[in-house]
Amino acid sequence: MQNADYTEWVPAGNLVKGLFVMVSLIIVFVTFAVFLFSEAMAVEDIFGVGFAWVVLAFLLFVFWNYRGLSIQISQDRLTVTYGVFNKKSFQLKDIASCKIAKANFGRYWGIGVRYGSDGSIAYTTSFADAVEVAPKTGRVFVFSSKKPDQVCEIIKENSL
Repeated sequence: MQNADYTEWVPAGNLVKGLFVMVSLIIVFVTFAVFLFSEAMAVEDIFGVGFAWVVLAFLLFVFWNYRGLSIQISQDRLTVTYGVFNKKSFQLKDIASCKIAKANFGRYWGIGVRYGSDGSIAYTTSFADAVEVAPKTGRVFVFSSKKPDQVCEIIKENSL
């Protein structure tokens, strides 16, 4: 068995980035409009603006946390990390099959950490190419990749 160290970073898709920018700009413009067009700032206005900025800070944290996923394959282990809180790891010898798939909306109903309509678990950054890994025991796992053919090839070479 050859050394199969592989690392890949898959950034968030354009849809996620666009939605984040749009929501952030709405919050910023609305709060500035309250400051500019309010003749006398009431306590409720100040709390409303403060709450909006807390929501914006939370959105910044969420976007930073889920800005992309990391794929690492060593000689004996596949590890996919999506943010600080989501990490999935498999021994390569415990993987029964690996194939190229699409992370489509009909199966996962969105982007992020998802449960599929077929019972699978997915870490997706966009509705593009993905890798579908079926362990010998447990749920099928799908994750986004820019090079799914290369990932599957390495897994197949080292899971025998």
